[in-house]
Amino acid sequence: MIQELKLKIKECIENYVFKTYGKEVSAVVEQPKNMEMGDIAVPVFVVMKAIGKPLPQVVVEIKELLLENFNSIKEINPTGGFLNVRVEKEEMCSNILKEVVTNLDNYASNNSGNGSTVVIDYSSPNIAKSFSIGHLRSTMIGNSLKLIYRKCGYNVVGINYLGDWGTQFGKMIVAYKKWGNLEQIKADPINELTKLYVQFHDEAKEHPEYEDEAREAFKRLEDGEAEYLELWRWIREESLKESEQIYDLLHVSFDSYNGEAYYNDKMEPVVDELVEKGLLVDDQGAKIVRLGDDIPPALIKRRDGGSLYITRDLAAIFDRKTSYNFKKILYVVGNEQKLHFEQLKRVIAKMGYDYGSEINHINFGLVLKDGKKMSTRGGGVVKLYDVLEMAMKLSYEQIIAKNPNIANPEEIARKVGCGAVVFNDLKNHRTLDYDFDLEKMLKFEGQTGPYLQYTGVRIASILRDNSYDVNNIDSSLFKEDIYFELARSIGEFKNIILRACEENAPSVIAKYLLGLAQIFNKFYANVKINVEDIKVRNTNFMIAHATRVVINEGLRLLGIEYVEQM
Repeated sequence: MIQELKLKIKECIENYVFKTYGKEVSAVVEQPKNMEMGDIAVPVFVVMKAIGKPLPQVVVEIKELLLENFNSIKEINPTGGFLNVRVEKEEMCSNILKEVVTNLDNYASNNSGNGSTVVIDYSSPNIAKSFSIGHLRSTMIGNSLKLIYRKCGYNVVGINYLGDWGTQFGKMIVAYKKWGNLEQIKADPINELTKLYVQFHDEAKEHPEYEDEAREAFKRLEDGEAEYLELWRWIREESLKESEQIYDLLHVSFDSYNGEAYYNDKMEPVVDELVEKGLLVDDQGAKIVRLGDDIPPALIKRRDGGSLYITRDLAAIFDRKTSYNFKKILYVVGNEQKLHFEQLKRVIAKMGYDYGSEINHINFGLVLKDGKKMSTRGGGVVKLYDVLEMAMKLSYEQIIAKNPNIANPEEIARKVGCGAVVFNDLKNHRTLDYDFDLEKMLKFEGQTGPYLQYTGVRIASILRDNSYDVNNIDSSLFKEDIYFELARSIGEFKNIILRACEENAPSVIAKYLLGLAQIFNKFYANVKINVEDIKVRNTNFMIAHATRVVINEGLRLLGIEYVEQM
């Protein structure tokens, strides 16, 4: 509500200045750091400069404007060049809380997307490789964005664009033929195949000709040789089994699993169109599209005729446009792919399509271990399944220690352990690297997922077997800072959802939830909830319930499950 009022005040001032003085101004409306100053602060210097009037006159003019147009404003106190605004807290806070507990999970939903379609390409692991902790970012950022966009009224299509094609399969085939043991591979497919992949890169340092053999092997796979296709299909099937274990634990789902291989028969029409439009040129036997002096050309076909990642991405985006008619498409892919997506946009533009503005590279930083990048090639990979298992094991031990008789401890441990790993990832802004520390992220205090889940459990225990009447509350309590601060924070959730969507940043929600939980826990420490006064008790239960609704819904939008007890 405060945020909505701030926006309305800003709009009111800007419209007034334009209508009265014929000047355009971007008014500033802030939230004071010190609540004693007021609920909203309006610096009038910007207006003064725009209209060229003395500061005292502008202060009086804007003060009268706001008091005339906003019944929710209780008083305005000028201090220097600032207007410190106090709102009618009782009505505002009551309305916020009643809206939350009435709408529950639907609170803060909006229709900013107006039913338009957003395609989100996320997770997209390479098959024949272990699902590492490094894949967590794309998976959970993408999953969260899917949920956030749906909250904002978009039709969302989530695609797991499997890395089930490309030169890495040529490398795998070569490694298998040179060093593979079929029985060992059948016994432990992904681990053994990963070992072979690592071995290939180690051996290729001394034998660079292995890289040529890998390219030739992939070309034979593209040409449809039966032996290679059979091996590829088996590897793909085994890889998907492992991935699905991860997705089940994290409750992640997709609407499509069409990977790179799906576009095999869709690439040639794209290549033909590039030829027809005079865009594909020969470069020492390879086929490229020149994109300008400021960027390397896009390599569409290698000298041996083999396709490349961008060739398949072009085929994919045209197919997705036809299939889904998306308003925008999000590629949740690491920072290192920046050049690739810039090339993709430019090729599409040169072909005469306007899809470029609809392509959004949702980049993210690395998950580090001891400050170092983890790499499958180098063998320094941390398997995500192992991490999740350890997180669940440690969570189980903590939960049993706190409550030995708790029901369903394994399920609670799954929610807490997996939730801790996910929250730790999403609380960091996606563009930043972060160091993976399992012990820290499992703590029940500090900036962690378990801290939020435990706060929700605390509130659930307060509300258990206690009902309340929303129409019989003591709204005068909202004059007290400790009540107002909590209600105001709850009311900010609407704006937080919109911001997270606009910025494609789940971290906005994660950080907001931490702040809300901290405010509630301060409230809990200083206010006796279950008191004899019926109106006070109803008010306390309602504000606690509203907090829980927002925390649980915020966690859901991050892909984290809430728990009832711990």
